[in-house]
Amino acid sequence: MFKQVYKYWWGQLLGWSAYFLINVFFSFTLKKPNLQTAMIYLIIFVLCGILSTHLFRALLNKLRGWGSFSSEKQLVLYLVLVLSTSVVLYFVYNLVLDYLVGNPPRSKNFLQNLLDRGYVSCFAVSFIWWAIYFIGHYVDRNRISQVDRLKLEATVRELELKTIKAQLNPHFIFNALNSIRALVDENPQRARTAITELSNILRSSMATEKMETVSLESELNIVKDYLALEHIRFEERLQVRYEIDPDTLGLQVPPMMLQTLVENAIKHGISRVVSGGTVFIASRLNNMEHEIMIENTGQLVEKNVLNGHGFGLQSTRQRLSILFGNRATFDIRNKDEATVEARVVMPLL
Repeated sequence: MFKQVYKYWWGQLLGWSAYFLINVFFSFTLKKPNLQTAMIYLIIFVLCGILSTHLFRALLNKLRGWGSFSSEKQLVLYLVLVLSTSVVLYFVYNLVLDYLVGNPPRSKNFLQNLLDRGYVSCFAVSFIWWAIYFIGHYVDRNRISQVDRLKLEATVRELELKTIKAQLNPHFIFNALNSIRALVDENPQRARTAITELSNILRSSMATEKMETVSLESELNIVKDYLALEHIRFEERLQVRYEIDPDTLGLQVPPMMLQTLVENAIKHGISRVVSGGTVFIASRLNNMEHEIMIENTGQLVEKNVLNGHGFGLQSTRQRLSILFGNRATFDIRNKDEATVEARVVMPLL
């Protein structure tokens, strides 16, 4: 509010100062007679102009919601304000002149009287003043609407990310608890170790709950805890290999994305192969992009998983789209007859 008032008065000051200086310049250039009297008239006109425009601007502010009027209504409002301001400015200016310096006698011809006593100048000034005022308000409203739209988009994006995270965490916990349940009777000691690993994962995921992105290093720590948990269940059937470029450890990735893809590799790959298999995790820089690749033993056979529409895969696509738009890609396919490859490519932030 105060910023708008401050801007308005600066506009008044600069606008009328420019009008005054332009008239002074032409008065000196054209070497008008009675220059001192002309300056007095000009000062009186400027003061009356400020008074008149401010009066009608105050009246306009009492008309709530005028900025949302249709174009036709705003045009009518503009013309009414121009005419009203020019008439008031004309009468106030001439009234002051009559009182202070004495004005030339009025002509019997009405139109000639208007011309002699400066109505054309009053109308022109009012026309330009209100044009600038309306244009300024249009620019301000447009800027504010853009800012509001960006805030709305950011809020929607934040809500979408929170929704996906809220779905991911119970989904992961459910799968992890199933793994632990299988160990409770068979090997209580290993079950206790598994619970410790799970608590580490949950602690890490809670720490990143409010973050849009986390470092790859933090994400890898969660993945390693998760794989340690799964290794208790699969034992020698699960082998893990890493190929991580050290330069990528500080790069930002969506939280829980890598863990989701690794979990998908275990659930749909390793667990369905009697002899088990290998999960290979790679992270490298490729030109100006960050490429993450997860390979696992197995084959995509389910229709939803094959098309990339499983829950974990769909959430990966959604988060990449929200954070990077079409600058990020995700693809999962059967690399050969024994291996599935999931590849994520993200722009460098």
